[in-house]
Amino acid sequence: MRLRALLDTDALGLRLLGGEDELDRTVRGVMTTDLRDPSRYLSGGELVLTGLAWRRDEADSEPFVRLLSTAGVAALAAGEAELGAVPEDLVEACARHRLPLFAVNESVAFATITEHVVRQVSGERAGDLAAVVDRHRRLMTSGPAGGGPDVVLDLLGSDLDLRAWVLSPAGRAIAGSSASGPELPAGVCARLAAEHLAAVRSGRRAPHRVTIDNTTYSVFGIRSGGRNAVMASRDVRETVLSDWLLAVEADASDWPEERLDLLQGVTQLISVERDRRDAARTVRRRLAQEVLELVQSGAAPAEIAARLRVTAPVLLPGLGAAPHWQVVVARVEWEGGEIEGGPVAQSLLEEILVDPLAAGSEPSDRIAVAHTGDEAVALVPLPAVSTEHDGSEQGLIADSLLAAVRDPLAAGLSDDGRLTIGVSAAVHSAEGLRGALEEARHARRVAAARTGRVCAAGHQELASHVLLLPFVPDDVRRAFTARLLDPLREYDRKHRAELIPTLEAFLDCDGSWTRCAARLHLHVNTLRYRVGRIEQLTNRDLSRLEDKLDFFLALRMS
Repeated sequence: MRLRALLDTDALGLRLLGGEDELDRTVRGVMTTDLRDPSRYLSGGELVLTGLAWRRDEADSEPFVRLLSTAGVAALAAGEAELGAVPEDLVEACARHRLPLFAVNESVAFATITEHVVRQVSGERAGDLAAVVDRHRRLMTSGPAGGGPDVVLDLLGSDLDLRAWVLSPAGRAIAGSSASGPELPAGVCARLAAEHLAAVRSGRRAPHRVTIDNTTYSVFGIRSGGRNAVMASRDVRETVLSDWLLAVEADASDWPEERLDLLQGVTQLISVERDRRDAARTVRRRLAQEVLELVQSGAAPAEIAARLRVTAPVLLPGLGAAPHWQVVVARVEWEGGEIEGGPVAQSLLEEILVDPLAAGSEPSDRIAVAHTGDEAVALVPLPAVSTEHDGSEQGLIADSLLAAVRDPLAAGLSDDGRLTIGVSAAVHSAEGLRGALEEARHARRVAAARTGRVCAAGHQELASHVLLLPFVPDDVRRAFTARLLDPLREYDRKHRAELIPTLEAFLDCDGSWTRCAARLHLHVNTLRYRVGRIEQLTNRDLSRLEDKLDFFLALRMS
């Protein structure tokens, strides 16, 4: 559709402020944003809607407009609800970059414009969806009265007799229609997410058909950033682990094009809610970034504490202050290194740190995550920290963070990505944050030394010898383990003597002959023969503590 057609539609409440000569530009999508730099979410040809929350002073307009122009957007539409009249500096910047600029009347919701563009661009031929959208248009507003994705799913159930759910990429239920019946079990949600992410990474075209317990589902991707769902991203790895998905209890493989177009339109309507949630996260992300910069720069504890006093009420409304904080560090690395992992890690932490059983799109309101490079850092407020019998304090536990999301995330990372996470102990004050950040980073390095696509380690492990292992150079590891274990492996290969399993069991039993023999179901004399063979082949003595420790470390590093 053309920009001119938008201006001619009175119901949209658009007023042209500049760019009359550019009204024949084609609009290929729509995006709502208040990010200072939304360029990573733009593919070109969008109508960009903004409430101007990114603008702090007149100097901000020029770089914002320059980014939009470079990205090839069709036009900018600024709302008048926040600041009143559109600032003159924004009008001048758009004129310099030949970017058409519209003012949006404060009485018109961005959702109204989004829905109009979606219908026109996608060329909706299915009259039932158009009727549904028109009839319930006011329910999908960007204000507090909006019904969110649940409203759209209710429409699918009542008007189209389809049971549907919106899931996160980690398999958490975000929304479901009232007609969908009982909530999907967590295991089914995780399986749907994993199958969908695996299909996306393999390049298969949506919808993806998944059968679980004799029930068939069709899964559609929901693009973030308000992008047109038919547009391909520049690299699927930039979005695959952050986009929501729509699961419909139906087999869409034999649907006509009209019905498929209908569901694609629904995913775009749901993306309006996703945009609203992401806009709400910008404040928390900015607070986390400010705290992180203060901690890393060695700022005075009093300055950090003052910033925390500002942060706590936003993350813990009604409490006023957080008695404890934990730091979680995540790193996403892609083979080749051409994709920046920080934004992906940021989105993943915002999802992983939510209780997997917490439904809805808002549970992450109490999590602040910043990112830099390939690393994301989460500042997690803890209103209370339980104390174990041994006196140690417990907050977030590294292993439990991944228990429910490991399979979906591994599918999204496929064979060329890796996620590693480190968790600090809880700290009581601003003075402890710098140490907590370093502790979380050390724990993440311990996780990185392990095998697997998705790994985590906690502060509890940093008092162990395993803390040292990630920092041993690879060539030293190989030489050390080869000297001790290669003779045993070669002997096992030729004689099937099981010397390596025997060594592992002997060390696990702290050198106890009787306990080790019982574990291996061997006579003690047989065990003594095997241990003697190990000592003979390696020229070591398993009665000596030093030799036991060497074997223990070699097994850990192999």
